[in-house]
Amino acid sequence: MPQTITTRRRELIADVVYQTLVEVLDVPVGDRFQVIAHGSNVLRIDPHYLGIDRSPEAFIVDITLNAGRSTDLKQRFYAELVARLHDQVDVRPQDVTIALTEIPKENWSFGNGVAQYVT
Repeated sequence: MPQTITTRRRELIADVVYQTLVEVLDVPVGDRFQVIAHGSNVLRIDPHYLGIDRSPEAFIVDITLNAGRSTDLKQRFYAELVARLHDQVDVRPQDVTIALTEIPKENWSFGNGVAQYVT
């Protein structure tokens, strides 16, 4: 039976994800909008997909960001995020699934009904 991630561990994971976004993908400081969900009542993750042996503690990092970053930069981000999660929060690398969804800048509104990135 999957265990629930403690509030503190969830906060640490969120902090590591945010710092890595800022430092590797050059996301603006303060651009932090996160939803943290974990547990068998929320997520269904195949424990063996693509031959990767995932534990019941596996989770998904689903990031929506501006389009335009290179494949090399994305691959660097994946590796760096998993390394930091392992080193700083003791997360198994096999337990981290990362999904990037890129969208055009005009598809964002951060409030007031305004597309702040449209020039």
